[in-house]
Amino acid sequence: MCCDLKRRFLLLYATQKGQAKAIAEEICLQAGAHGLEADMHCLSEMDKYNLETEKDPVVIVISTTGTGDPPDTARKFVKKIRDKTLPPDHLAHLQYGLLGLGDSEYTFFCNGGKTVDRLLQELGAQHFYDTGLADDCVGLELVVDPWIDGLWLALKEVFLLQKEKEGMSNDVSADPHVGREMNLSSKIQNLNLEDEGVRISDGPSHKLVDINVVASATDTEPSLVRSVPPISQSALNIPALPPEYIEIQFQDTHGENPHLSSLISEGTTFEVPVTKASQLTREDAVKTALLLELDIANTAFDYQPGDAFCVICPNNVSEVEELLHILGLSEKGENFVCIKVKQDTKKKGAARPQYIPERSTLKFILTWCLELRAIPKKAFLRALVECTSNAGEKRRLQELCSKQGASDYTRFIRESNVCLLDLLHAFPSCKPSLSLLIEHLPKLQARSYSVSSSNLYQPGKLCFVFNIVEFPACPTRPVLRKGVCTGWLAELVAPLLRANKDMVDINRESSPTEKISIFARPNNTFHLPSDPSVPFVMVGPGTGIAPFIGFLQHRQKLREEHTDWEFGETWLFFGCRHQDRDYLFKDELRCFLENGTLTHLKVCFSRDSSTAEVAQPKYVQDVIRLHAKEVARVLLKESGYFYVCGDKKHMADDVSDALLDILSIEMEVDKLEAMKTMAMLREAKRYLQDVWS
Repeated sequence: MCCDLKRRFLLLYATQKGQAKAIAEEICLQAGAHGLEADMHCLSEMDKYNLETEKDPVVIVISTTGTGDPPDTARKFVKKIRDKTLPPDHLAHLQYGLLGLGDSEYTFFCNGGKTVDRLLQELGAQHFYDTGLADDCVGLELVVDPWIDGLWLALKEVFLLQKEKEGMSNDVSADPHVGREMNLSSKIQNLNLEDEGVRISDGPSHKLVDINVVASATDTEPSLVRSVPPISQSALNIPALPPEYIEIQFQDTHGENPHLSSLISEGTTFEVPVTKASQLTREDAVKTALLLELDIANTAFDYQPGDAFCVICPNNVSEVEELLHILGLSEKGENFVCIKVKQDTKKKGAARPQYIPERSTLKFILTWCLELRAIPKKAFLRALVECTSNAGEKRRLQELCSKQGASDYTRFIRESNVCLLDLLHAFPSCKPSLSLLIEHLPKLQARSYSVSSSNLYQPGKLCFVFNIVEFPACPTRPVLRKGVCTGWLAELVAPLLRANKDMVDINRESSPTEKISIFARPNNTFHLPSDPSVPFVMVGPGTGIAPFIGFLQHRQKLREEHTDWEFGETWLFFGCRHQDRDYLFKDELRCFLENGTLTHLKVCFSRDSSTAEVAQPKYVQDVIRLHAKEVARVLLKESGYFYVCGDKKHMADDVSDALLDILSIEMEVDKLEAMKTMAMLREAKRYLQDVWS
């Protein structure tokens, strides 16, 4: 673009975990190369922009959180544009393009972006560029990259039309191809997994002479550290180098680190003791499940059965020490560091990340603030290229962040769950600075868990259940790793677990009580029906049973306190691998069944061999099909509720399919009508899911 003055567009983002902001920053970075200037703000900064008077085109990047909600930073914005008193032409002057981020593992894919898109349309705003919906399940970059590539032409078209309306005669661009380009339309609408036509040209190829890069006759298989033709012989399109913007000053070792509560913006944090811990599975079970009890009696923390809460957890101590060693900063771990923005940075709107304290020890930052296990983004890989001295390693990092290396990035970085430490081991000549890590590593997120208790049944107590997550060693990960939070919690409560196994009564006064910091997770609708006479069905295999223990505890207490009330029937479908190894809460469920709190208990065991003549069902969805008429009766005739908790990919989708078949058969309608009924149940909050991937 040959304009003397760069044309401005408004760039807004709303992020929960930092991905939408990172993409907005990439758009902002690329804008300058196209002769444009991005005026970038978070949607929450409503005092810095005004859509009601905005004349320039608007680009919005927005993620989705929870069960399809816009991120916390978009709440006020959504509330404002949802105002029913606004006229339908309130934003008729506005032209915008929207990029939504989501995960198709979850039911309400990209619903944050779709919600904002719909509300803007209802207020008369017009698309200047088709909406893109990026899927984190398969890789955001599959949609994000081509969407950004097409954005610049769409913006040029807007500015050209603006100039024509203003009666200006000078052309928008000196580019001789611009006339031809203006006839092209942007075909990026709702890009997702089905759009297999998105392809990127390799451009002119040339053979590289670096013998470290070209695969030998025996190295025919690519890996994280090795490429093969054609990519090893291709010219590469790599991202622009992100500008540095963080400056670090090392100080002495005197002072105190900030309290963990200062790192959390989502709500009030509570430091609570862990009073009990027990292992729910046998030693030979495939997965180890633990039950922890927290004492919340002396806090204002409150919850309902079915609620979730978040645990603030640290990175693994040995991984922090290992990273310090690789960075050559082992002796500086206890030194305080002061984080500031470089005065001469070229990064627009640069600011110290809010989750990094202005002053704390280096070890505190690496332990509590940065997600060391995060899968590195391509922009991070691009920055690491500049820190790598070996030519072969440098080339491979360039390939992994290039357009031509998209499939290698997906295979060897994304799908392999490679983290920073894995990269530094694989590319030993890569020596990044501490400031680079702070610029590119995202915030260490608190981990969410379902409550497995009732405050009515156990006043002052909060229980939760989890499997200890394990990531086995593989070619890209030299050692077995445990989940960041579950591994830490398991180590934290190991003394309590040993005491339970040895039948030792720990003296609470003489032994220190471990404490963890928690906060409530808002906007959870996964609750019992407000009317106790309404029946409900619960589906929770494995640790998915956790919230339903709280449901049943609560129901039992209500039955004891209100003998004159009418209570609806309750169904629980539970499944696990082995009846004698991982049947969680077996005794408790039997008691609920015997005292009438639980009306029907249906269980299945996927790995146990059966001697019965008729094959026994292995999975909960199979058992649900066996009770099709009863399930349909509860939902259709008695206006009951249907709850699902557990693994999304390997259970919840199959349960949804089973219920769809049941509705179709029992209502004697086709699948389309059954899907409409399912949609009605979801809309009425009578089909509820608490699932994870």
